[in-house]
Order: sequence, then C-alpha cells, then structure tokens
Amino acid sequence: MHGKPACGGSVDSTVVPDPISREDVAHLARLARLAVTDDELDLFAGQLGDIISAVARVSEVAAADIPPTSHAVPMTNVYRPDVVVESLPREDVLAGAPSVEDFKFRVPQILVEES
Repeated sequence: MHGKPACGGSVDSTVVPDPISREDVAHLARLARLAVTDDELDLFAGQLGDIISAVARVSEVAAADIPPTSHAVPMTNVYRPDVVVESLPREDVLAGAPSVEDFKFRVPQILVEES
C-alpha cells in the first residue's frame, strides 16, 4: 500500500508492489470497522498481497496500443419505437392476483408507521 497510484494513475509494470503488512491490514480493518484477530491479520495480509500481485500481473499485459473496452465483443443497443398502446383491462390484470382490495393488488404490510 505504499508508493503506488491508487486509481487513475499510470502503473509502471516493472515495479513490484510492496508487501501488505499486518499494520496495513489493521488500519484497513479499523477504517472498515471490522474486528480482526491477530491470526486474521496474518491471513489477510497474505491474501491481500496475493490479490495485489495478481492485479500487477494483469497491468503488465495492458498495452498502450490496445484501446480499453467494456465488453469483449461489440455491443449494440436494440431500440423499438415508443408507441402508445391500450393497456390490459384492470379486471384481467387483477384476476391473477392472490389478493385484491379496492381494485388494487393487496400485499402484506411490511412497514409500520410511527406516530
């Protein structure tokens, strides 16, 4: 967690990421308000180090001549005309409802109003 761009900065693929220390993990745990044991500090430090190394390896593959993409294949939106059509009759819609009240779907109350 030392000396590397967090986001948006350029990454030098020849730089090996610093190892994550127990203190780094403890600091992150405090920020996230997580209770972490001493054994977990060692475990998480190793796991986070592995993750950061994997991300650094992926960064090595990125080439300046390859444009960034969000999908592996080209995507095209398919649109249909926005046409106003007649709705289903209310009786047909409510016919499949398990419970109806005042021409509306009746659902169990999940929130209680406070006075």
